[in-house]
Amino acid sequence: MFLPLKPGELQRLIPAVASGPQFSFCWGNPQRALQRILISSLGGVIPLLISGSAFGSRWSGIWLVGGLTMLLYLLWGPILEAGRRNSQLRRYPAAALFEGVIADLYTKERLEGRQEQTDKQGRLELVENRRTWLCLELEDEDGYLGQLRFPLDKKHKAIRRGMTIRCLVLSERPDFSRIARLSDGWIPQAKLWVGDYPYLLRPAFEELCLRRLR
Repeated sequence: MFLPLKPGELQRLIPAVASGPQFSFCWGNPQRALQRILISSLGGVIPLLISGSAFGSRWSGIWLVGGLTMLLYLLWGPILEAGRRNSQLRRYPAAALFEGVIADLYTKERLEGRQEQTDKQGRLELVENRRTWLCLELEDEDGYLGQLRFPLDKKHKAIRRGMTIRCLVLSERPDFSRIARLSDGWIPQAKLWVGDYPYLLRPAFEELCLRRLR
């Protein structure tokens, strides 16, 4: 079932600026967080040292601003990334609330990177980092809609075929004859949100579902 959103509803459901869950997601895992800290530290301390040594010159102010900006990279980096992700869905001219069912679900291994490491004999070997993803096939009374994919977690054991799922459907066409993107999804029976990124403001989406799907 498709219920087209009213003007302004998409922008209320997907913010232009990062929400709390979006900031946490874009902050990343410990390895990525350490990378941000190193970039912030090196990119901030060096310009600040230069601005101090060049005190009184016309360039010292520029170095100072640049250093402070890089020190704040820990904050504006995730915010900027979340804003970029959000804009990818906010730009679509047509959006609709979808309610359907999980027609099928299965797992799939996904390659997330390769790295070299030394084995016990001191030889370099290439190690592949793989992660298990859960794939949900969605459909309604009109047939197949699309697929949601996300990293598998213990909480996802509660998901079953036939469960109701709700999400946003985005399209370039007002008749939704071609589906371009899907947002993260809400499974009310399991009280569970699923998706590879938290696009939606969840309380606002749940409230919209209560109003529009009575």
